Amino acid sequence: MSEENEDVPLDEAPESHDDETPAFEEVDEQMDLSEHVEPVDPLEEAIQRAEKAEKEIAYKDAEIQNVRKRLMAEKSSLIQYGGMGLARRMIPILNDVDRALSQVEDDDESPVAQGLRLLRNKLWRELEADGIKSIEAKGLEFNPATMEAITTLPASEQFPAGQVIDVLEPGYMYKERVLRAARVVVATE
Repeated sequence: MSEENEDVPLDEAPESHDDETPAFEEVDEQMDLSEHVEPVDPLEEAIQRAEKAEKEIAYKDAEIQNVRKRLMAEKSSLIQYGGMGLARRMIPILNDVDRALSQVEDDDESPVAQGLRLLRNKLWRELEADGIKSIEAKGLEFNPATMEAITTLPASEQFPAGQVIDVLEPGYMYKERVLRAARVVVATE
């Protein structure tokens, strides 16, 4: 550039050439972007909000239905297995009567022996009527869901491996649930 251009302010500078940096003028006006944004139709906006609300209501309704179903299942289970606590407390009494009867001779017709037999039979009938079943175990395959292996003995021809040799303490089911697992002796290899 020449010396003549040095004192001239940028506004008044002669036109620039291609290899020089162009001068920019300040713009006092600001562009209004709101003119370029398309207006949202209030009806469209209301429809979108309504659809969103409908989806939320449907989701909440499904959630309420699931909670109702779960509560009904829990209530049903409580009703079905409500007597389980009493049955669990009665089983030791039945076992005590069985132990007392094991000390009585089969042909003993004394009033005490007859009373024990009568008590045992009545107690067992009431427990059975409520849904108690005895777990059969002796001579069957060991089932860990209904049996507890207390000890093991070597397998033999009479009792192959995995078979229950003896029942140390009987087990009981209350409807479909294990009330008390049968305590057994199992044959192993």
